[in-house]
Amino acid sequence: MAILCYHSVQSDWQSPLAIAPEAFAQQCRWLAKHRQVVDLADAVARMDGRARLPGALTVLTFDDGFGGLHEHAFPLLTHYHLPATVFLVAETLTARGRAVDWVQPLPSHPLTTLNRDQVLEMQAAGVRFGSHSFSHQDLTTLDEEADLKASRGLLEDLLQRAVPFLAYPGGRHDAKVRRAAQRAGFSHAFSLPVRRELASPFAVPRVGIWPGNGAFALRLKTSPWYLAVRTSGIFPLLRAAAPGKGEFGDRAR
Repeated sequence: MAILCYHSVQSDWQSPLAIAPEAFAQQCRWLAKHRQVVDLADAVARMDGRARLPGALTVLTFDDGFGGLHEHAFPLLTHYHLPATVFLVAETLTARGRAVDWVQPLPSHPLTTLNRDQVLEMQAAGVRFGSHSFSHQDLTTLDEEADLKASRGLLEDLLQRAVPFLAYPGGRHDAKVRRAAQRAGFSHAFSLPVRRELASPFAVPRVGIWPGNGAFALRLKTSPWYLAVRTSGIFPLLRAAAPGKGEFGDRAR
């Protein structure tokens, strides 16, 4: 499985969630040369019943819809002809808006998210959008079905197309949340597992990309065997043996 999960691409936020634009440019260059990057919908159509993809395919996804994506990621994705899906926190696109308060620690400057015009511009250029819930709360602790229905309704009204894909905030889900995602009208939902879990259309695993990940990390993380190792008990030992923060990346990840 090679569905990669990014968050922000920006240089003024020192966070595990933010990749520097220069590093992302290098990653795009490597992916365009060494991997077959496909749209998420194309990948989903080729999944088997256990949510497994053919090993040759790689998918790019971005959670949260941070504003840096429009300035820094979007031009690179366009330049290298790399399809991508951005999972939006729907409340950030309401008239009232929503401040980014779901990351810790918060930076000294406010974090921006994509606005409606930017979303529509990116969609017109081929970027796909999905739901990252309505309010980016832990879905296992609230009325998850109401949240998910609200997010899907708002996004479909804005995008004027179906929104079949959901990424769980924080990757957190349980059986109740998975059932709610299905009842809310999603066809697939995506997680970010750090331990072994049963994959299904409503628990499709992704692999996180973090600061410090270079070409070697991308080669590993887009390999068919990586996810099984990442979610196994042996991974902490391998991570501890990794030489600092070289191309394998942040030891904490």
